[in-house]
Amino acid sequence: MAERLDIEPLTREAFAAYGDVIEFEGSKSYPFNKGMAERYHALARVDLEGDDANAVVSLIASKKFELPRRVDHLEYHPRGSQAFIPLDANPFIVVVAAAGPAPDVTALRAFVPNGGQGVNYRAGTWHHVLLTPYAAMRFICVDRDSPDDNCVEFRIPDADQLLLELP
Repeated sequence: MAERLDIEPLTREAFAAYGDVIEFEGSKSYPFNKGMAERYHALARVDLEGDDANAVVSLIASKKFELPRRVDHLEYHPRGSQAFIPLDANPFIVVVAAAGPAPDVTALRAFVPNGGQGVNYRAGTWHHVLLTPYAAMRFICVDRDSPDDNCVEFRIPDADQLLLELP
């Protein structure tokens, strides 16, 4: 029987080792556009490495994932950060491990954003693909325009896989 990976609420403090939480709540802002809008500025830093580095903004349409699910792989992006900002007010699940040559699967953490939060993985942070068990979702993605040389995958051996299920 696989061990269970507990899912915890996403907070800035708990996620700080892996990247940034993108949210209105608790973020500093200032008025602009002649007072007709409020800007929540610099909520995440876009990391780009290399002379040919370009940031791109993409839209992602994620299908609904079924749980329980084994955490059987992780990936990281060595040459840039990767941000996901939900366009739908649904929670989703983020699974992460600290940066390093290989992920420490005994130290995986799982977070559930509150439906109004996004995440920005720092370059090198190991993470699972986004899990959307509550509903299909759409996201804005901000990352480096180089999918061929900016993604390293790691298959977790069967014996070390953890089971992810809704609480």
